[in-house]
Parts: sequence; structure tokens; C-alpha cells
Amino acid sequence: MLALRSLAFNLCFYAATTLLALAGLPALISGRSVLRLARAWGRVTLWLLRVIAGTRVEFRGLENIPPGPLLVAAKHQSALETLALCTVLPDFAYVLKRELLLIPLIGWYLSRGGMVAIDRSKGSRAMSLMNAAAAEAIGQGRQLIIFPEGTRRPVGAPPAYKQGLSHLYTALNVPCLPVALNTGLFWARNSLLRRPGTAVIEFLPPIPPGLPRQEFQSVAQERLEAASNALVEAEGQGLAGAARPVAAGPGAASAVPRR
Repeated sequence: MLALRSLAFNLCFYAATTLLALAGLPALISGRSVLRLARAWGRVTLWLLRVIAGTRVEFRGLENIPPGPLLVAAKHQSALETLALCTVLPDFAYVLKRELLLIPLIGWYLSRGGMVAIDRSKGSRAMSLMNAAAAEAIGQGRQLIIFPEGTRRPVGAPPAYKQGLSHLYTALNVPCLPVALNTGLFWARNSLLRRPGTAVIEFLPPIPPGLPRQEFQSVAQERLEAASNALVEAEGQGLAGAARPVAAGPGAASAVPRR
């Protein structure tokens, strides 16, 4: 039954994605229209997940989202959070690889939507170019979403945080909103199975600007790992094959140190 429901969801998901991408071409007239289309895509996906696969997505801590420009640092276990976050953030922009802009049709939407692309072929200039694009997005009052580990990580994998998050935090001087989750239990990386249950995406209290760079990196990682591990433990019990979380390092399971 799990395989059949997963197959049905995947077929409907890709069919809906294709239809929206083609029918939504007029949205390319403006960046705002592209964001509305992306939000509709996310909502359709969450509906299909609930109705076909029996997977519900629960958002927690929405009251922690401050108004105005914001750096959003999300744990990355699945494609699910990529689709889900755009349904609750009003003016989002993702930090992503420039190669994604080269994908036919999808790349058009990403470019028109004002996503912040990292061109690694530029070497040392890549960071300054990213800074300029990120500053432009923040200057427009947008919520800039970055996955600090750079790619999806399996549930239970050791953390592998990059310095891009702390670099943007220092350069942009805006609050950082950590986002913990357990989505990898339900829509696992490199798996076609969609497990029933409740996937949780939790917005943690924002970290104010102004912390020293390394202190911020440590605080952000500890908060994200501790909260995500707690969600996996609490919500993932009873799921067949669910991985156990690993420690993020000294103090990862404890509260964030007080300043």
C-alpha cells in the first residue's frame, strides 16, 4: 500500500508541476506573479501529499516570524521544505546554485522570481556577487532562505554546516530565523516513498543581528540541530526505517548558551 500511494502521489505531483509550469507562463510578466505561482505550486503539493500519501505538514512557531527583511536558515532533509516554506513566507527568495537557472522553463521562473544564485565558476568573486544579490533582495524587504548545509542531508547524518550562512548574517545585518524540521522521515532524500504521518516545520525564535560571526555560527547550528533532533525523536517514533539523530557536537542537545 505504501508503494502504491507513493507512486500515485509522484505521478500526480509531476503532472501538476508540468501543468502549472506551462499554464503559468504568463506569470513571467513579473516577479510577484512568479512568487504567487510558486506559492500555489507549494499548496497544491501539500494538498496532494495529504490526500494521496497521508502526509500532513504542520507549521509551528509562525508567531516567531518577524516582519520585514530576514535571513531564514533552514535544516535541509528533503525537497518538501523547499516547497513548503514558500507557502508561509510572504516575499521569499532562495539562495541556490546558478546551475538551476539553466534548467529549461524552471530556470526562467527562478530567474524572474529574483532568486539569489551562486556562481561557483567565478571563484573568489562568487561570494561578492552573492553578497550583492542578497543585499538587493534584503533591500526589497524579502525573506532570504538559505540551507546552511548546502544540500539535503539524511536524517541522522552528522551536521555539515558551511560558512555561507554566517557570511550572509554578518554582511546583511538582519535577524536570522532558524527553521527546524523532520521532513526527511516522510519524504526522504533519494527515495520515491512518501510515508504517512505528520511532518513538522518549526520556526524557532529569531537570532538578532550583531553577534560575532563564529558565535552566531555556533548558536545557529546548535539551535537547528537540537530542535530538529527533538522533532525526529518526538514525531518519528514508530516509523519503519527512521534513522536516529546523532549529536551535533558538545552541547548540541542542550539549550543555546546564554550570552
